[in-house]
Amino acid sequence: MEIRLVDLRSATRSELNAFFSRAAVPDHAVRAAASNIVSSVRFGGDAAVLDAAERYGGGRKDGSIRVPDEELRAALDSLDPNVSAALETAASNVRACHLPQRPTDSQVQVGPGISIRRVWTPLRRVGVYVPGGGAAYPSSLLMGVIPARIAGVGEVVVASPADQGGRHPQAVLAAAAMLEVDEFYSIGGAQAIGALAYGTQTVAAVDKVVGPGSVWVTAAKLAIYGECAVDLPAGPSEALVIADSTADPVVVAADVLCQAEHGEDSPVVLVTTAPAVLGRVLDSIEKQLSRLERAQILRTALSKHGAIVLAPDIDAAVEFANRFAPEHCSVHTADAPSVAERIVAAGSVFVGHWSPESAGDYASGANHILPTGGLAKAHGPLGVEDFGSWRQIQELTEQGLASLRGTIATLAATEGLTAHRNAVEIRFGDGT
Repeated sequence: MEIRLVDLRSATRSELNAFFSRAAVPDHAVRAAASNIVSSVRFGGDAAVLDAAERYGGGRKDGSIRVPDEELRAALDSLDPNVSAALETAASNVRACHLPQRPTDSQVQVGPGISIRRVWTPLRRVGVYVPGGGAAYPSSLLMGVIPARIAGVGEVVVASPADQGGRHPQAVLAAAAMLEVDEFYSIGGAQAIGALAYGTQTVAAVDKVVGPGSVWVTAAKLAIYGECAVDLPAGPSEALVIADSTADPVVVAADVLCQAEHGEDSPVVLVTTAPAVLGRVLDSIEKQLSRLERAQILRTALSKHGAIVLAPDIDAAVEFANRFAPEHCSVHTADAPSVAERIVAAGSVFVGHWSPESAGDYASGANHILPTGGLAKAHGPLGVEDFGSWRQIQELTEQGLASLRGTIATLAATEGLTAHRNAVEIRFGDGT
């Protein structure tokens, strides 16, 4: 297996741009096709959803769209006790991590008679998309639903595609029952996003759609943006690992492989200051691949989208990581905590030998719905604050407005907006 090798000391600008120019946004053809699906659902309702399911999959064999609550409950009641306990532990940790994120209102007295409040209000109805079809992701259901519940969202609904047989993984249905989601819809891909955004005869529209998904889900999110809120466009899962001469090659190899198994298009980059450890890392990757179920997917991801970057020192490694802005960043260095503090552009940072990326994916409590494609430069993980909105409430007394009267008049005149000035002056009997 060949992995691209880049030395920062000799890399050209075009070589580096190949790393940094990746994007979470799908190409034009996919966006256009997804937009057409969304539009058909918007105007065709349930019939369009079912037609899309026939064409692209994700629906139930009986043609129903909503999964009955009794089916969710039955899945939970019959779930393997070990899986149930694992879901409970993960859910408990997600709650513990997200509870402190509850926003608090604030008020400031700008001056005598000038009061400004900032008030946070939960959304009324949210749709959580949970990937499925060929795999089971109950963890993504936890990551989307629990913060919404903590935020106080009135109704939390889930949409997730069924497999080719029209069935959903038991663990996903059980997780939905465990968290008492209000509704569970058997819809996948772009048609699911369209149904959540615009509503159908069966699905009531939501205020916001969150959750990871395929390139079609991402393209559909972009199509509805502006009419329905979304979290972020989500590209392929990605990881960047920083390692120096003190790193354990076996653990580094495991972290390189961890996120790459999500798909053949998952970028994974190892940035190291120690060329001497590369051979051992690559040997360990080969050994581990021989024991992993998704070995072929991993090999394709590493050969097409993987890279090894040689950095002259830790400063250069950190600079590269921040420019790359990965979804996941693992730090395996002599002073991992201090290096991790310098990573300012990453969705989630994993510090040291005992902090695997999979801990964050499943059980540590940190959210695993993260920015990809370089969006971590300006965005962070999904959190409680994503499930509400802020508003400003301003209250002025006569004294307060009088103190601002001249300032408002001057600025209104400067901008040529006399109605603005008049709205103040008329209150004092001097307006038009």
